[in-house]
Amino acid sequence: MPIYEYICEDCKEHFEKIVINKQQEIACPKCSSKKATIQLSVFATAGSGGSSAPSGGFSGGGGGCCGGGCGCH
Repeated sequence: MPIYEYICEDCKEHFEKIVINKQQEIACPKCSSKKATIQLSVFATAGSGGSSAPSGGFSGGGGGCCGGGCGCH
């Protein structure tokens, strides 16, 4: 079951949701709006040597549409 990141179009709340099926209704936990946009996620993988740095040369970690680099958090 994948975990997706969303942003509410009404209150701009960032939240995560486990999605069991694609017909599942997504609602904002803050305002209960059903207008949410899925965000692209940056994820980390364990590389050789036990490093937990994200693959692909990205720096920083988790968060939203840009990995937290745009100040959206």
